[in-house]
Amino acid sequence: MFESTYKICFTKMTEEHFLNKVFASSGITKDELKEIIPRYKQVTFQKGDYLLKEGQVEKFYWFIESGFIRSYIIDTEGNDITFNLYGSGDVVIDYPSMFFFAPTRENIQALTDLVCWEITFNNFQELFNTILNFREQQRGLLVGSYFALKEHSISLIADQAKNRYLKLLKEKPHIVQNVSLKHIATFLGITDTSLSRIRKEIANNP
Repeated sequence: MFESTYKICFTKMTEEHFLNKVFASSGITKDELKEIIPRYKQVTFQKGDYLLKEGQVEKFYWFIESGFIRSYIIDTEGNDITFNLYGSGDVVIDYPSMFFFAPTRENIQALTDLVCWEITFNNFQELFNTILNFREQQRGLLVGSYFALKEHSISLIADQAKNRYLKLLKEKPHIVQNVSLKHIATFLGITDTSLSRIRKEIANNP
């Protein structure tokens, strides 16, 4: 698939705990869970591994149980720019690539060792077409992802850098605490130096 120390492992207790938690608020019944949960596999990645590389077509998507991921793109000057940051409980997927079978322009990379729950496109499609509650949950995730991306894109244009950082700190403190300043800075559309200045200003004026 790609160069990686990708592994598949099965841990029944973890599966029941984490995936039941993921689907708990989705209206999915116990009988439906019996159909859904076996379609997921627990997979691990090591820090630095790629879940997806530019030019590949997405064939899976993942729920993160533990660890952190970033997606990045390469700009016209050859710099890698963080496009999104993910932590525990997040869904990691390139929707256009997976659903339109298009080569991705993103690189999705593990920032730490990871434990994820993976489902293939074919299994996803089957569940989506046969289980209404699963379909509604996935639609909600898709809409939520779209609005988050749109809101971030607008924020890069309309908001001050300090406000962008404060919003990230409020909504995803675990990202700020565990991801390098370099990746956070490019995600916020600023330099490392600017981010350090903003953090110092906030620390001095709580």
